[in-house]
Amino acid sequence: MLRQSQVLKQGDILINDRGFIPREMLNHMKTKRGVYTYIPLKKNMEAFEMAVSVAIEQNEWKPHPNRKRDKQTIAFVKSLGAHWISDTPDEDVEINGCVVRDTATAGTEYEFRVFITTNTTVTARQIIMTYELRPEIEEDYRQIKDFWKIEDFKSTKYNFIVFHIIMVVIGYLFFQLFRLLPEGKPYIGKSLPVALKKYVPDGQRSVICYWGLSFGIFEFLEFMDIYALLDISIRTRLRPVLAKV
Repeated sequence: MLRQSQVLKQGDILINDRGFIPREMLNHMKTKRGVYTYIPLKKNMEAFEMAVSVAIEQNEWKPHPNRKRDKQTIAFVKSLGAHWISDTPDEDVEINGCVVRDTATAGTEYEFRVFITTNTTVTARQIIMTYELRPEIEEDYRQIKDFWKIEDFKSTKYNFIVFHIIMVVIGYLFFQLFRLLPEGKPYIGKSLPVALKKYVPDGQRSVICYWGLSFGIFEFLEFMDIYALLDISIRTRLRPVLAKV
């Protein structure tokens, strides 16, 4: 999929889970497709041990850019490529890393994490901030799948499925934009079901009436005035519709 996907374009980034992508794929994504990879290293890897060792020796720790991680510091370590080699070392691209030191356990042993990237132009801050997009992406997907029913297809036709996915994503993005507006602030951090439960519509409701290619939009009270003047046979036909308002 990574080798053939048309979604990935040159200059894109690929954020991976902990060490689950082979070295050969890192090389291929950068040299053949121009895609930069970000990935955390496993603790049993040579590159992990070297990155931590160099960071401790340099002792140039800086505050973590995420304010919620005020107990953590970061350090930049470059040229780790020689410590994670493939079966064809001559084809290995260079990698740089960001070492994260957790100071919450200061006085005992520090907890270290290492995040690397094939983009050698970015800083430690940029590496860690890019990787921190991952949990946000995963949460977005969880909400789209669980609450917005992106997998609830009503047809097996390809065009209909694509249209459904696009509309769901657009709706989700509009919901995110709404929460940035003053009236949307009460719903910051709330999922769609919670927002709908607490949402109180304001303003008058409108009624849209249409027949063939003609339609009219009436304020609800205006429509009721018209309704009162209609023949009983027409009002009887409208009652099932009005019961839903």
